[in-house]
Amino acid sequence: MKTKATFYHAGCPVCVAAEENLARALDPVRFDLEVVHLGREKQRLAEAERLGVKSVPALVLNGQVYHINFGASLEALR
Repeated sequence: MKTKATFYHAGCPVCVAAEENLARALDPVRFDLEVVHLGREKQRLAEAERLGVKSVPALVLNGQVYHINFGASLEALR
């Protein structure tokens, strides 16, 4: 069974670079990577917040949030 990994970002250069690195680093046989662009999918802001995402870019893996750099707070995306 694949592990779900959700990567939240806002489309900034730091976020895009992190997305590209994650896509290369995560084995697609082991991980099901979903990329959520919160700048375009604002309806998913509440979901990200509920999971514990404070800023983007961030990766949620096994219920654990990993903040990658500090691009923008979720509040700034509203």
